[in-house]
Amino acid sequence: MRDRLRRIQNATKTAVSEFASASAPAPVPAPAPAGADRAVRQLLADGWAEAGHQTLKRVFQFTQHIPIPAVFPRALPIVIPDTARCIRSAASGAAEITIRDLLFFDLETTGLSGGAGTVAFLAAFGRLLPSAAGGKGRPAAGHELHITQYLLLDYPGENDFLEAVLAEFTRTSLIVSYNGKAFDSQILKTRCLMNAMQPPEYLHADLLHPARRLWKRLLENCSQSTIEEQVLGLDRSDDVSGAMAPEIWFDFLRSGRTAPLMAICEHNRRDIRGLAALFAVMALIADDPVAVYEKYPYDAENLALRWHDCARYMASGYMPDYTEKERTAVVKTGTGLLQFAADNGGGRAALLLAVHLLRSGFPAEGRQRLTALAGGDYGDALRASALRFLAIDSERYRADCASAIEFTNRALELNLSETLKADFERRKNRLLEKLRITF
Repeated sequence: MRDRLRRIQNATKTAVSEFASASAPAPVPAPAPAGADRAVRQLLADGWAEAGHQTLKRVFQFTQHIPIPAVFPRALPIVIPDTARCIRSAASGAAEITIRDLLFFDLETTGLSGGAGTVAFLAAFGRLLPSAAGGKGRPAAGHELHITQYLLLDYPGENDFLEAVLAEFTRTSLIVSYNGKAFDSQILKTRCLMNAMQPPEYLHADLLHPARRLWKRLLENCSQSTIEEQVLGLDRSDDVSGAMAPEIWFDFLRSGRTAPLMAICEHNRRDIRGLAALFAVMALIADDPVAVYEKYPYDAENLALRWHDCARYMASGYMPDYTEKERTAVVKTGTGLLQFAADNGGGRAALLLAVHLLRSGFPAEGRQRLTALAGGDYGDALRASALRFLAIDSERYRADCASAIEFTNRALELNLSETLKADFERRKNRLLEKLRITF
């Protein structure tokens, strides 16, 4: 019975298949979008060149007007932590990343949230090359920015598009992006896997989080375009929003219109120019943070606090790639930045500087700064911290328990959290007991 049923099923499938083959019309390829050939001809006339099936390429050259140090500053990892693995001392014997190894990278995609269905249709790469001094239209010093763009014209060309894009990456490249670790690199990895390609391996420096540390408290937001306009002085007033990229590419697939597509290509090109300028400014900040402040203002207090933490590790020999001379120079610069931030109204920096002075052989100046903080127009938590350090200094180093109790009582008069108030109460009781035993 089982064999009989199987024969009946097989005969039925064969009959249905033969009927479908006889009655169904031959498949007709989907028609190309109206004006597709005309659109490609227009793009080729505008400077694009064929780089594979449904893939175009074009190259630009800009003059980089923001100077960048010829050698990466040793403090660059403080400003851009992702460069810590790339910046090496000559004494370490390791190869050091140079400006020529920088590769600025940005994608435009068919979606803004990632996922397996999101396709990259536009990629841009930028490299900094030394400019010829004295050439027409070129500055006497600086670097020229060379930008290469790849454009995917339709889905069938994705394999060739990815091959062209992957050829730009090398193992020695330092990829520089803005939110690229969370988005661009993940999209690229997904598309490589979907096309059975090996994702590239490279060093990656993402400027998003360093930018937030430097400008979050100063700007309404830390989008790349906002920083470019308000800090770097670059004009993006007539720029198309990157959020329009998916709609523009899909419109191109439907209608073959090239004008909106070229607008998003220009946006992509400006992103690379902005990335190069932003990296250059961060390198200048790392080289001499106080000197560059007037031209490129940033959150000096936030940077000073981070610099102090990093310098403390360097001073203890925690970073072996730095020579003793290099560590000393970085620590000295950090102390100067801390004083600069404190003198410009940074309360947290002022507190840290005062404590640093107390512990590094300048107790009189440290006490003076703590006293000014304790009586200044700062928040109660900061004033309480200053009074706490004054109490500790009085008790341990000046053997003056009476003054320590006075500082503690002043702190208890402030509006403190229950935890902090209990801490000062314990300190006061201990000091009173110590004073009673003494007398």
